[in-house]
Order: sequence, then structure tokens, then C-alpha cells
Amino acid sequence: MSSDYPSATNPRPPSATGWLTIPAPLAWLFKKFPLSTYPPNDLPARSPSARDVATLYIFISDQDALRGLPSFNPSCLKWQTYLKLAGVDFRVLPSTNHASPTGALPFLLPPSDPTSAAYPPIPSNKLEQYAAENGTSKVSEVRDLKLEAYESLLDHRIRTAWLYSLYLARSNSSLISHLYVTPVSRSQVVRTTILYQLRNAAEAEILRSMGMSVVDSRALYDGAREAFGAISTLLGSRPWVFGTSEPSLFDATLFSYTHPLLDDRLAWEDRRLVEIVKEFPNLVEHRNRILQKCWAHKAS
Repeated sequence: MSSDYPSATNPRPPSATGWLTIPAPLAWLFKKFPLSTYPPNDLPARSPSARDVATLYIFISDQDALRGLPSFNPSCLKWQTYLKLAGVDFRVLPSTNHASPTGALPFLLPPSDPTSAAYPPIPSNKLEQYAAENGTSKVSEVRDLKLEAYESLLDHRIRTAWLYSLYLARSNSSLISHLYVTPVSRSQVVRTTILYQLRNAAEAEILRSMGMSVVDSRALYDGAREAFGAISTLLGSRPWVFGTSEPSLFDATLFSYTHPLLDDRLAWEDRRLVEIVKEFPNLVEHRNRILQKCWAHKAS
């Protein structure tokens, strides 16, 4: 499944509507010094040389990492949740895509000691295998022919509505700045640039994914409502989607979107997507079950 964090490697030019514009001085700066993509970085400086427990690097605040709370980023939360469901012993540390040796979050560093060679970082597409080999619990596998169709609902309709709500809805500007911009730099110029890059990349991602020529927020939210409704119908009164005995990777992925939307600690000003989720009480209950199962001491 796709990452929810838009890539700014090849941002799309601002749309003709002009609503997503950059100040003229910064536009001149981009033309004079175009963006470049650099090779993956070395491991974060905070990575210890010896680790007695695996470390998952994710988008999360320093305070929340110390308390082991859920990430606010769906791609990170998906795998944070899955590793917990699998019974993997790990801790979390804050990081960014730029600090990741794989170029994206999350990634995991397995345990190591000074007497053995360090294991290479494990990217997200290999975390399922790592969990199977190192977890104490078996996560349910879905063997339903409809799985791919429902994964597509998460990857496209729900994901694009999420991107719009967080990155492009103007009333959520304070939230995106708090989560992704302010922690990066104190410079107002740098913050303005980062915010522009994130919004421009999110817009391009939505247009590409949905085959649109202009962003249509109503169509995005209508699509998300239909997708959540379809998953709600499939879930029914069962505890887990697809009727598995224990939560599956699909349950973890669904939770990675519903939990941040229902988390009272996140100040969503544009609450349209939040209210759409609340239209389906069994999805709210599903989120609460996962939260209780993985973060019982913090469930709310």
C-alpha cells in the first residue's frame, strides 16, 4: 500500500486555479537553485551502536515517542500497529524521511550488540516478514478474493481524501504545520518552503491517483464516504474485517487512518473526514478495539 506522506521529489507545477501559489521571491529562488534529490542518508545520529531491542523510526513527537504512543502518520502507524499485533519487542524514535537510509519512513533497526555485525535497516516492505520471524503472536492472514478490492479503497479513495484534508484544506494549515513543518526548522523561509512542497506534492498525488485535472474536494469526500461505507458493511458486527480470529494487516491499515481522525489530541479544524468516519459506529468501535489491544494503558 502507498505511503500517505506525499513525495516532493518531482513536485507538480502549481495548478492554473492559482489557489496553491508560492511568494514571488521563493519562486525566483527555486528557479535559480532547483531542488535536487540526494542519495539516502546514513543512520540517524541518535541511533545507538548497540541495541538490545529493535527500534522503529517513525513520524512522532519526542514526547509521544517516550510514552510509546501511536504515530500521527498513517504509513508509520500501520506498521507500528502491525508489529505490536505480532508481539514484536521494539521501541519507537522520531525521525524524518530525509534522515531515513531508505528514503522513507518507517524503517526498523534490529537489535544488535558490539560483538556482532550490525544488521542493515529494514524498510517497511519487509516488516511483515520481520514480524513473522521475530514476533511472539501470529497475525491473521486474509485469504479472501475481495481483499485486493478493499485494499484499493484504502489506497485510493481514503488515502486521497486524507491527503486533501490534511495537506490542502486551508483550515487544517495549523495542524499540518504542527506535525510536519514546525519541528523541522525555526526559519520562516524554510517553513514556508516545506509547506509549499508538501501541498504541491499532495495535490499532484491526488490528481495522479484519481485521474482528475483539478482537485474536487466534494468528489474526494464522497469517495471516502463510499469507501468507509463499503468497509463498514463488510465488517458488520464482527470484531475484525474479513471475519478473522485476530486482527490482520488490513485491520492495522484501516486503524492507521481512523485513529488519527478520531484522536482528540489532533486539532482537526476541517472535520469533514472526521465526521464521515463517525457516520459508521462499527468503524469507531473497530478503532477502539485496536487501540485497547495495542495501547491498553492509553486507550481513549
